[in-house]
Amino acid sequence: MKSFPISLLILALATATAFAYDPSPLQDICVAINDPKSAVFVNGEFCKNPKQATADDFVFMKFRNPGNTANPLGSKVTPATVLEFPGLNTLGISMARIDFAPGGLNPPHTHPRGTEVLVVIEGTLLVGFVTSNQLNNTLFTKVLYKGDVFVFPIGLIHFQLNTGKTPALAFAGLSSQNPGVITNANSVFGAKPPISADVLTKAFQVDKKVVDYLQAQFWYDNN
Repeated sequence: MKSFPISLLILALATATAFAYDPSPLQDICVAINDPKSAVFVNGEFCKNPKQATADDFVFMKFRNPGNTANPLGSKVTPATVLEFPGLNTLGISMARIDFAPGGLNPPHTHPRGTEVLVVIEGTLLVGFVTSNQLNNTLFTKVLYKGDVFVFPIGLIHFQLNTGKTPALAFAGLSSQNPGVITNANSVFGAKPPISADVLTKAFQVDKKVVDYLQAQFWYDNN
């Protein structure tokens, strides 16, 4: 028997590796457990019997009405992820409606599991994202008008600010059924229990009184 060409063996191994991958995580944590009776969650959601599905499972109507922007941020995000829209399960996509009062802000945040593409429906938005340390924390920012589209790469800090004098509206599509959201200020200064002041004073190079003040604030979540 002729020996198997080493080049073909390497190609076969490379191909197998390329197609052998784990699915992306769909929640923040998922600790392994050997006892099925104690398991309470899976990477995604349990599926309804397809024979019991109806058209109502695939429609989402909460985008019909504007979100209430009467809050400290002047914005309101109405998400349509698998948590609100069960028909998205296993499909790898989700959406959000974002309403802005004049001067309203969707504050710096990240989506750990999804890239976001934003389209402006009404108004004027200043948007931007910041790259990782590897690319020197470079800010990419742009003023968007009605009909403009902008993309925020997965995991990067980004924001939207209504710079106009009228309300603004945008819709976002995300590349995960459960992209998650981490609002930076809330996570750092509103963590429960609080992050040690020793950590924050050194990280931000500020006095402990500043950290105490920030941790005492009410960090509003506009989702």
